[in-house]
Amino acid sequence: MQKKVALTGIKPTGELHLGNYIGAIKPAIELSKAPQFSSIYFIADYHALTALKNGPKMKEYIYKSAATWLALGLDPEQVIFYKQSDIPEIFELSWILSCHTSKGLLNRAHAYKSIRDKNIEAGIDPDTDINMGLYTYPILMTADILLFHSNVIPVGKDQIQHVEIARDIAQSFNSLYGETFTIPEYQIADQSSVLIGVDGRKMSKSYNNTLPIFSDSKTLKNIIFKIKTNSLPPEAPKDPDDSILFSLYKEFSDESQVHKMRERFYKGIAWGDVKKELLATIEDYFRDSRNKYFEYLNDTAYLDSILKTGAQKAREIASKSLKDIKNKIGTV
Repeated sequence: MQKKVALTGIKPTGELHLGNYIGAIKPAIELSKAPQFSSIYFIADYHALTALKNGPKMKEYIYKSAATWLALGLDPEQVIFYKQSDIPEIFELSWILSCHTSKGLLNRAHAYKSIRDKNIEAGIDPDTDINMGLYTYPILMTADILLFHSNVIPVGKDQIQHVEIARDIAQSFNSLYGETFTIPEYQIADQSSVLIGVDGRKMSKSYNNTLPIFSDSKTLKNIIFKIKTNSLPPEAPKDPDDSILFSLYKEFSDESQVHKMRERFYKGIAWGDVKKELLATIEDYFRDSRNKYFEYLNDTAYLDSILKTGAQKAREIASKSLKDIKNKIGTV
C-alpha cells in the first residue's frame, strides 16, 4: 500500500513554546512514526518574512527551531526535514499558482481580512501594515502543500481555511490542465491539544502568554509564579478543571500524577504549592531534551548539514513535480 504524505511547517518567528509542542511538534513526531505515512516537515522561514524583518534574529530562530525539533525526538532519517528557503521550486510554483488564483479568493483570507477590518474600525487606510507577503501568504502555503503531493495537513482550527484555499486552487488547476495535484485534506488537532496560556487564552506568541520550551529555571519560575489564580485560601476545595495551572500540569504528568493532583485540588491545596509542582514537573519532563537542545545549538554546522540533506531529498521530489507542472502549462 502506498504511503500517504503528511506535511507540516512551523514559522521561526520566536522561541518555540509549550503550546507549539503540545499542539504541533509532539503530534507531528508521533505521526512520523506511523508506518502508513511519509512525513515532510519544514522550517517556514519565508512565511516568517511577513512579520520578521531582522536578519540576525531570523538566523537565530531558524537554528533554534531545528534544534528544538531534533531535541524533542524528530529523526531526520525517518522524515524529510528542511528549510523552506532551500527549495526554490516552491517559490516558482507559488508564482505559477498566483497566475491561476483570483484576487477575490485572497480577499477572503482570514489573516488579511482581520488586519484590514481593524484598520477600517480605527478609521485609517485599510491597507496599513499589510504587505504583499501577508496578502499572498495562502498561495505560498498552497505551493508548500501541492508541490509534494501532500495528502494530510495537520493544522489547528485557525489554519483550516489555508488548506481549503489549497484545495480550491488544486481543483481549479486540475480542471484546467488535467490531473496534476493531489487534493489535500486537513487533519484538525484534538481540542485537548490546544494549550492554555498563562493568561487563560490559547497559548500564542501573539498574546505574549507563552512558556518557552527550553526556558532556564529562573525564567520558567518567574512566568509560572505570575500565573493568576483566584483568592481561595489553601484549605478551600478548588476546581481543577477551572485552573490554568492544572491544565498545564496534566499535559506533562502521567495518569497517576494527574489523579493525585486532582484529588489534592478537591481537598484543598495552596496555589504556591501547585506552582512549585508544575515547575518541577515541566523541568523534569524536558530535562533530557533540554540538554540535547543546547548541544545542537552549539553545533550549528551539524544543524546545517541536517537541513541541507533534507533539502536535497525534498528537491528530488520537488523538481520532478515542477517539471510536470511546467509541462502542463506549456513552458517546457
